[in-house]
Amino acid sequence: MRRKYTQEDLDFLKKFGENLLELREKAGLSQAALETDAKMSKNQIGRIERGEISTSITNLNLIAKALDIPLKDLFDFPLY
Repeated sequence: MRRKYTQEDLDFLKKFGENLLELREKAGLSQAALETDAKMSKNQIGRIERGEISTSITNLNLIAKALDIPLKDLFDFPLY
């Protein structure tokens, strides 16, 4: 059974998404290009960037590789 997200979870997803958006734009990639490069389904990047969904660690690894950054950089943002 999937657990319900807390407000803290939702805040984290939002901040993570904002960081991903910033990193993607810095890399000069569109959402569509990142989806293609990371081999992810259509619209998934946008949903992650908007903090609407969580994603797997394997997807995060694919995103980091597509952005040509270390995986840890996806988590390098202030929480509060």
